[in-house]
Amino acid sequence: MGTFSWTHLLIIALLFVLLFGAKRLPDAARGLGRSLRIFKSEVGQMQAESSTSDAPASATPATPAPPQQLSASATQAQTPIVETQQGHKTL
Repeated sequence: MGTFSWTHLLIIALLFVLLFGAKRLPDAARGLGRSLRIFKSEVGQMQAESSTSDAPASATPATPAPPQQLSASATQAQTPIVETQQGHKTL
């Protein structure tokens, strides 16, 4: 009762096909892959932030550049680009 046999997995696969339909399964798998990729990147960012906050601070703090000295490419890098479900990229 504790393990799945190949017949159990076949029954589960058939139920998925009946519930979602054969045409929607690739879209559902693609959406699941995207959400897992986003989750993985967020966890990596959280780990990077926690490791940098644990590092000792330097003796002299770094001063940020004045806003006049920022180049156009630096301001464009801050603009978020969102990918829609159809694969188009929007600002």
